[in-house]
Amino acid sequence: MQLEIITPEAKIFEGEVDAVQFPGLDGSFQVLNNHAAIISALVAGDVKVNLSQVLDEEEKIDAHIKIDSADKKIIRVGIKGGVVEMLNNKVIVLAE
Repeated sequence: MQLEIITPEAKIFEGEVDAVQFPGLDGSFQVLNNHAAIISALVAGDVKVNLSQVLDEEEKIDAHIKIDSADKKIIRVGIKGGVVEMLNNKVIVLAE
């Protein structure tokens, strides 16, 4: 599925992912490929992303992105809150 993480300042991440875990208002939740359509508010925390492929060294990595030291296919993006929408295997996160 396709993921975009956007802040008012810039697009932090765009790419193909296998799963994404979010800090929701009522606790964390995860979406996978072919998940039902959803819109949800997010609180401060980390968005955990399971990448389809390891990021290339040439790819520009935003300062907000932290790559997991144990598994290079997992990144975390710190947010202060926001909204997520998933529709037709496209996930858009509007983050603060």
